[in-house]
Amino acid sequence: MTSLEQAVQTYGVEHWGAGYFGINKQGHLIVRASKDDSRVADVKEIIDHLVGENKVKLPILLRFPQLIASQVRALREAFVQASREFGYSAPHLAVYPMKVNQRREVVEAFLQEGRKYGYGLEVGSKAELYAALALDQPPESLLVCNGFKDEAYINLALLGAAMGKNAVVVLEKLNELNMFLRLSADATRKPMLGARFRLYSRGSGRWEKSGGETAKFGLTTTELLEVIRQLREHHRLNELKLLHCHIGSQVTDIKRLKNAIKEAARVYAKVRKMGVDIEYLDVGGGMAVDYDGSKTSYEASANYTMQEFANDVIYIVASICQDEHVPEPTIITESGRILTAYHAMLIINVQDEIETVIDEIARTDVDEDDPQAVVELRDIRDTINVKNYREYYHDALEQKDELFTLFNLGYIDLEDRAKGEVLFWQILEKVERFARTSKFPSEEFNDLKKLLASKYLCNFSVFRSVPDAWALEYLFPIMPIHRLNEPATEFATLVDLTCDSDGIIDQFVDLREVKEVLEVHPYDRQPYYLAILLIGAYQEAMGSFHNLFGTVNEADIIIDEEGRFHVQKLIAGHQIGTILDLVRYDRQTLLDGFRRNVMNAVQWSHITEEQAGQLLESYQRLFHNYTYLE
Repeated sequence: MTSLEQAVQTYGVEHWGAGYFGINKQGHLIVRASKDDSRVADVKEIIDHLVGENKVKLPILLRFPQLIASQVRALREAFVQASREFGYSAPHLAVYPMKVNQRREVVEAFLQEGRKYGYGLEVGSKAELYAALALDQPPESLLVCNGFKDEAYINLALLGAAMGKNAVVVLEKLNELNMFLRLSADATRKPMLGARFRLYSRGSGRWEKSGGETAKFGLTTTELLEVIRQLREHHRLNELKLLHCHIGSQVTDIKRLKNAIKEAARVYAKVRKMGVDIEYLDVGGGMAVDYDGSKTSYEASANYTMQEFANDVIYIVASICQDEHVPEPTIITESGRILTAYHAMLIINVQDEIETVIDEIARTDVDEDDPQAVVELRDIRDTINVKNYREYYHDALEQKDELFTLFNLGYIDLEDRAKGEVLFWQILEKVERFARTSKFPSEEFNDLKKLLASKYLCNFSVFRSVPDAWALEYLFPIMPIHRLNEPATEFATLVDLTCDSDGIIDQFVDLREVKEVLEVHPYDRQPYYLAILLIGAYQEAMGSFHNLFGTVNEADIIIDEEGRFHVQKLIAGHQIGTILDLVRYDRQTLLDGFRRNVMNAVQWSHITEEQAGQLLESYQRLFHNYTYLE
């Protein structure tokens, strides 16, 4: 097997890449403009161009908006094919949930492609609705207004309806109905009304609790009937046009989705038979991204495809409508993760390697006058082999415990302890190598690979750029973007710049299990770049400013018909000054305070006035420095 073939297998690109990613003959990560497209961009060349020509500093977030467009087309084609196969006559319309990624560039990329199919937007807050009202939606598309509401929220929806948008105010709680009826009573053009009902069915994976009887959102059956009763009483039942349900994000098991769709379709049919002219059935989101490529119901995967999802939605709704003798509704989906996850990757550079002792200290000299535990560890190191490594490993553990006991009792000094530590690490390195070649490795040696792995200090913040990796221990594909034609002979975990022990990534995707180390190349002090992929959904919206590491530099990349890449847009990340402003440190106040402290130092003769001027100049200049290492 060549190094390139090994890299494809090691990093699983063909499994989680969905046809968008690959490795070229130069050993570089590549991106395709659409699935299995001949238009290909070399990620290493993009980074070299940005760093060399544009002087952009890492870390850099690369966006490929064409991948959003490709996913929108794929969704459209999946439902068209499903409708054709099962004879479904009503349309399918997608709405993009802005909470998934509110960045204007992302929303506009969705709308640019989605307007061809009448696709719209979903919002869940006043701020999202405020932004959506200014965006150029297709006239026939929906603006679905979810989330808890106050009067200002409903007034914004009324503004949208007045300007011609097809706004739908979806009731989350019963008391929102009275507020809507009162505020919209005199409106010439009213928003449509929707109702979110609470499904008995639950999802699967991390967000399973989003569905079921104890879910945070939605009306109970009794409350839904009360909404219908009150609307009929106010002679406004004709305004209720949409029923909505949602069982959570990243639903990994298609059986759970099918159960939810069956329940939703049955509720729709029963409401229609009550004389309510429902036109839209919004089955929510939840379509999962296969982050690890295993195609299973594991929380980082999905045991179904987009086409299977579309087929099940169309078939189930069509069957129940036929069974209940009610019209087929326009089906609305709100799957944002599947549309945006693939389009963004974070490129980080390795700043340093934090090695274990064995790599930093030469072979340890031991004489017979050293403590017995040290001598024993030396003898184990020198005589351990593939036949005795299991027994000698246990002996080494015993001698290490003895070493630390003697140190804590004051019988050996720091130099002796250091010798013993080095010897123990050298023994572990041999044990791990022998265990790796064994046909039947014992479970007790599984942790050695992680224990002996280096820590690659990387120029990024887990909390800012991949918060789900920390908060939810979520998996994202990670791989080098170059040197993939060389053997990856080292193992490492990735640590970030923050002063927090949680700022580490030590779980990595694999087809069969979750790896605790990442295969990497030896760090030779030359630029070494890693990509964290499939981070286009939720990560930016949920990232925090831990240790005041801000947003990263961004580049929007377009791939033309000849396969050449073009930098469509550059967006600067936070500087020290801008991130401090977010936490209410005014620039002038900072300068005044620093100047006061400097002048105190002059007064106390710690520095000269000339040095004071140099300090002030440096302080002002660094105000515009990138928050990450340069």
